[in-house]
Amino acid sequence: MIRAPFTVFRGFIETGFEQRFQGLLRRAWQQRSWHIIVAEPGSGKTMGIRDLVQTSARARGTIGGRSFPILAVTAPKNDPKEQALGNYLMLAMDFPSRGRWSERKNGVIQLLQHYAVECLVIDDAHDLSLQHLILLKEITDQLRLPPFDHALGLCLVTAGRGAAMPLKDVMDRPETMWMQFRRRLDCVQPYCKIVSHTQGEVRDILGALERVYQASFPTLNLGKWTGAISTWLTHPLLDPQNSGRVNMDHLMKFITTALEWTYASLGNGCHHPDIASSSRTSHPSS
Repeated sequence: MIRAPFTVFRGFIETGFEQRFQGLLRRAWQQRSWHIIVAEPGSGKTMGIRDLVQTSARARGTIGGRSFPILAVTAPKNDPKEQALGNYLMLAMDFPSRGRWSERKNGVIQLLQHYAVECLVIDDAHDLSLQHLILLKEITDQLRLPPFDHALGLCLVTAGRGAAMPLKDVMDRPETMWMQFRRRLDCVQPYCKIVSHTQGEVRDILGALERVYQASFPTLNLGKWTGAISTWLTHPLLDPQNSGRVNMDHLMKFITTALEWTYASLGNGCHHPDIASSSRTSHPSS
């Protein structure tokens, strides 16, 4: 019998984390609210942003034109100039970033209205410089005035652990600029921490992965190992804050490595090992 080839799944899974995270992004989109969001590195933020941008564009499909109801960019790295962020915004709307920035700056505002952008999402927003933040406020302020009369939601998505809230030290500054920025933040959820997965949510993810890999492993049963896997992946080396939550990146690497080893051993004619036996070697200390 010819086995189906093993291909690592890199698609989107609507996990508990993604439901919480995308729910907040949708709220910002629908209510044009502003939020600063933090979640652990590897929790699935970028994957969730990409999925929501794609689904929102399909839902808003226009005839004879394009629209970007949710426009997402990554914060520029190691380039604090406002032009760097402006270029990213223009490129995200498929517009060339050539020419003098002083001449193209007003074009960003016009493009945001032309393409019906309703919410801006900045990934890795902890890398934003003061100039980047000032540009965001300037653009959104201009759009709120005539002749545009166009309000934008804004989500600054950051990575962090523990109680720290990236960008809050900037927002707490006494200058008028940052007082105005603070006032624009949502009054109910200005700073939001999105937590990772509970054991029950891990069970749901494992069930989804069983279906994904069914062709390669017809009898795969990951769900029965939910408790053990959750315990391994909340080891202090992987969960230094003792949150008791499982990070998506850790979980996917753990399962993928175990399945790759299992598939390879079957190809070598070895006795079919228990998936969990293979997984057990991927202890947090490794």
